[in-house]
Amino acid sequence: MHYQQITLTVSAAEAELLSDTLMNHGALSTAIEDAHAGTAQEQPIFGEPGMPAEAVWQQSLIIALFDAEADVDAAVAAAAAEAALPLPAYTQENLPEQDWVRLTQSQFDPIRISERLYITPSWHPQPEEGGIVNLQLDPGLAFGTGSHPTTRLCLQWLERELLGGESVLDYGCGSGILAIAAFKLGAAQASGVDIDPQALRASHDNAANNGVDAQFYLPDTLPEGQFDVVVANILANPLRLLGDMLASRTRPGGRIALSGILEEQLQEMSLLYAQWFDLNPPATDNGWVCISGVRKTDG
Repeated sequence: MHYQQITLTVSAAEAELLSDTLMNHGALSTAIEDAHAGTAQEQPIFGEPGMPAEAVWQQSLIIALFDAEADVDAAVAAAAAEAALPLPAYTQENLPEQDWVRLTQSQFDPIRISERLYITPSWHPQPEEGGIVNLQLDPGLAFGTGSHPTTRLCLQWLERELLGGESVLDYGCGSGILAIAAFKLGAAQASGVDIDPQALRASHDNAANNGVDAQFYLPDTLPEGQFDVVVANILANPLRLLGDMLASRTRPGGRIALSGILEEQLQEMSLLYAQWFDLNPPATDNGWVCISGVRKTDG
């Protein structure tokens, strides 16, 4: 038995609706992915406090799976009509029956972040060399599995900068990867914040799987207080809105790292955060930037 798979490119306004109507008309499964995944235009999704969370990317792919006997043309036409959308163009291919779990897992190998820091899915053996710091993290619904340049930049910064014993805040925690990494790299306490309850559940599960006691909160439930280290791997617009709050959460003399910033946004973001922090030279990776600095004692 084989399956039929179709791929449609759609806008943000169409993606979720058309995905639902395809399911109503015979699709066995649908998935929405970033149409620019793997490029400099790849878009991590984040909703900042007080604003609606973005549901999909600005340009998305819908990947829908049908059984071998399905009339795909009729299903797409009916789904588009139900959604009151023009008939979309799509590509189609036949897929042989496979062990889908094994096939999916085979696409995710351990990720080497640095000489000693690795991210390993649960189905792979963990590196056993002396001094290796391993983060067990499976690909999931929350952003932040280590494969994106912005996550790598923040992980590499944490490895370089943590001395041991610090308190760490991961704002926009996604999968919890930065808070978990901070604990494994020697932090005494790590907290994560995200607007998405699903991300908080994923973060709690990932922390438990890694044997660390990180705590995760919705923005309005984060306890008062300042942190030795603050990391925020989100996007430029939330970072603009959250600047004063992130600065207030960083103790005088404490350190911050910010990513999700494109190279062309570097100057603007540096000028904004320079009012609170003495900034270091930025780090870059495939068109993305990590800004870091030390909280001014008089800012």
